[in-house]
Amino acid sequence: MSDQRQPTFFIPHGGGPCFFMEDPRGVWTGMAGFLGGLSASLPARPRAILVVSGHWEEQGFAFTGATAPGLIYDYYGFPAHTYQLRYDVPGSPDLAARAADLLKRAGLPARTDDRRGLDHGVFIPLKVAFPDADIPVVEMSLDRSLDPALHLAAGRALASLRDEGVLILGSGMSFHNMKAYGDPRATGPSQDFDRWLAGAVQVPGTERAAALAGWRGAPQGPFSHPREEHLIPLMVAAGAAGGPGRRVYGETVLHTAVSGFRFD
Repeated sequence: MSDQRQPTFFIPHGGGPCFFMEDPRGVWTGMAGFLGGLSASLPARPRAILVVSGHWEEQGFAFTGATAPGLIYDYYGFPAHTYQLRYDVPGSPDLAARAADLLKRAGLPARTDDRRGLDHGVFIPLKVAFPDADIPVVEMSLDRSLDPALHLAAGRALASLRDEGVLILGSGMSFHNMKAYGDPRATGPSQDFDRWLAGAVQVPGTERAAALAGWRGAPQGPFSHPREEHLIPLMVAAGAAGGPGRRVYGETVLHTAVSGFRFD
């Protein structure tokens, strides 16, 4: 149990179960190293972890309410052993209910879902970052509108959880154009968007919110996110933050610039 305020993060979760496969070229080594060092960078052990995944969309916001959430292997065409991976982490019905109530008090639609499990945008990066699986985890959905302003507002509504020892993670990818991965022609455009994004998260709260809400007007924004579900978790993490953010991870993966951000 910790009474120290937790930061928020936007983390990359890689491609499918990438961290648990053979990787002779070391494509995912740097990202795995960043995730593996995440817990040591925290002010204290989190009481619980709330993860907003780019792989769950609902009408309104939903939170996993199971005491022992199952896993959803929502990746396709990978080696058989990756469908046997386990992350038997406890859930937290109390945190799910509290988070839903905070959103409702802010006038946002929210509910708990006792049947929903944890998708790979949650259990894959957490299996690297918190391998002991002993910290309760609640997953939060996106609203299927993918409205950035709405998700920034949701983050603001959840900000008080940080003072209760809850670590809020947005799990997605700062660049997510599936057709561009592996294409050297994508490097320059992805770097243009990455530079803009790193600058946008560093400005103060209200200015940051306005910049992020207008991400489509950023250099190479639509190219970097033809569909924005992997970027929108960043909005919740940024909305829950008081101070400016900063890039804490960055490298070129599959010829594209990828970053992770921390907000204190």
